[in-house]
Amino acid sequence: MTYDDMTQVAVGELVFDVRTTGPQDGPAILLLHGFPETSLSWNQVAPRLADAGLRVIALDQRGYSPGARPALVQDYATELLAGDVIGVADALGIDRFHLVGHDWGSAVSWVVAGRWPERVRTFTAVSIPHLSAYNAALRSDPDQQQRASYISLLRQEGKAEDLLLADGARRLTAMYGAAVPVGLVVRYVAHLAEPGALTSVLNWYRAMTGDLGRTPRTQVPTTFVWGDQDQAIGSVAALACGDFVDADFRFVRLDGIGHWIPEQAPEALAEAILARALG
Repeated sequence: MTYDDMTQVAVGELVFDVRTTGPQDGPAILLLHGFPETSLSWNQVAPRLADAGLRVIALDQRGYSPGARPALVQDYATELLAGDVIGVADALGIDRFHLVGHDWGSAVSWVVAGRWPERVRTFTAVSIPHLSAYNAALRSDPDQQQRASYISLLRQEGKAEDLLLADGARRLTAMYGAAVPVGLVVRYVAHLAEPGALTSVLNWYRAMTGDLGRTPRTQVPTTFVWGDQDQAIGSVAALACGDFVDADFRFVRLDGIGHWIPEQAPEALAEAILARALG
């Protein structure tokens, strides 16, 4: 099976599309993508992890998998998204796993690592720091406030969808800049343009509350990977990440790299993940 092939994993009434690669008897590593991406965002990272002997499992998360698109905004509360990760691991018979998340996948992963530390061997967070660090910066740092200004638009039901999909999804396409290969952008946009898909994934933003700022401190050995040209996350939040990790912590700064680290710097990211998971 190649990484581009899909399997389905049922968790209750939801069915998740999952990409897997690597040896079935290898240590499991779960990869959680961000917005507006899919599990394809790991297509240059996953083979490197598999070559190192890891069993790679990358899921299209709630709202991204066609079989996991419930109708209500509250169905996308972050605690439910985190529960999906544990549900997929349980369905696959995986007790403990390494965890990697980018962007929203990182936000969900901080909740998973905070609430179920006994399930997570190691954690690599990509782009998004511990949510308490982010929340503190959002309250006090004008630069971070400016970087996060786009969120208010994405929370507007109907308006955000219309804006992003207008003119052949011109604005949605523009979000990736030049960092994401054109072929991937085409696939991401086509996926999110499916009926109901964009509303479902935007519901992640609409369902979030201030509770994210009270995400438990992390007891899991953690690496945080941040690009110093990230448009969404400034240095104040990034540098505070380790203050909320009560375990071995490494901060990997990628100079000249922006927000789309899995696509823009897959080799450096894979190296950081393997150093944490196997080091």
